[in-house]
Amino acid sequence: MKPKKTLSNWLTTRYQLIIRNEENFAEKTSLGFTYSKVILFSVILFTGLFIMSLFMSKTILAKWFDPKHEQMVLNQQLFELAQKVDSLALEIDRKDQFIANFQRVLSGDTTNFKDPAEALRNESQPLTKPTAANLSASSIDSTFRREFEQSDLSVTPLTNVRYRELQETFFYSPLTGYISDTYNVAKGHLGVDIVAKANEPVKCIAGGTVIFSSWTQDSGYVIMVQHRGNLISVYKHNAQLLKKVGTFVNGGEIVSIVGNSGELTNGPHLHFELWYNGNSLNPEEFVTF
Repeated sequence: MKPKKTLSNWLTTRYQLIIRNEENFAEKTSLGFTYSKVILFSVILFTGLFIMSLFMSKTILAKWFDPKHEQMVLNQQLFELAQKVDSLALEIDRKDQFIANFQRVLSGDTTNFKDPAEALRNESQPLTKPTAANLSASSIDSTFRREFEQSDLSVTPLTNVRYRELQETFFYSPLTGYISDTYNVAKGHLGVDIVAKANEPVKCIAGGTVIFSSWTQDSGYVIMVQHRGNLISVYKHNAQLLKKVGTFVNGGEIVSIVGNSGELTNGPHLHFELWYNGNSLNPEEFVTF
């Protein structure tokens, strides 16, 4: 009797595949195998092909054949652009508010300033009703202010304080000429008027970034430069502005041309102002004209 073959014997029985020449039956090559090796190799090959096909369907083939892939990419790009636009809009609003504050300072209005960062904080906080303690503190503060204003104590003006940082800094003269009107806070004249010939170049007193360069009704063509240390220089009544907002200028570099623009002028001259930490300074104390 022939022994009965089992599955184990069928898988482990060795076979040999011989390749011969059809014409002379010469043996070319031979390959030994078992069915277990054939099945294992087939499973590995199938798994590899499946994983490769799945990967390509999600990457390379998706770009060619899946219409939703392009839409997903466009939606992602649109979302990123929307975030950038929102950030730019907030930044522009803050800069516009900053410029509006300086325009009010130049016009003599120093009330109702709005700090963009403070406004955002106030919007995020709920409104609360004033309590009795707050009202009491407010009345005490008002009384203290009246007594202080009526006292004989005198406060040293800010413009008389010698700022060591500014005193140690070298400033270029914006224009060489005759000072026709000096700095006078009581009269609301927060700068100096320098008379010069028409079309004379105006130089920047120190290195900084232009934060305002435009036309105003009262002061004509105005350019303002932000320097380090919260110092801002202002040049008014120009005939022409040579620098745009956001441009960095070096000390001594020409930023405008002397003119007679604006309503508050009566001849070619330069109105020059200095602002430090939001307060006006007497330019003659720091710049030689």
